[in-house]
Amino acid sequence: MTDTTANRPSHRLFNVTGDGDNARWTDIGVAWTTRDGKGFTLSLNAVPINGRVVMRANDSKDDKKKGS
Repeated sequence: MTDTTANRPSHRLFNVTGDGDNARWTDIGVAWTTRDGKGFTLSLNAVPINGRVVMRANDSKDDKKKGS
């Protein structure tokens, strides 16, 4: 495929510990929508043992934050 976004992950995964202003978000992986649209394929760089995993849509705002 020539489209550079074709293989781009649709979501990012974060481990979140704490709440509110004290929450700590750690980027732990990415996710792609499956071909049938009924699930996700996850690629994790870390497996958290505490906190919670949050999956967020991968949009240009996240990319801008990461590059800053």
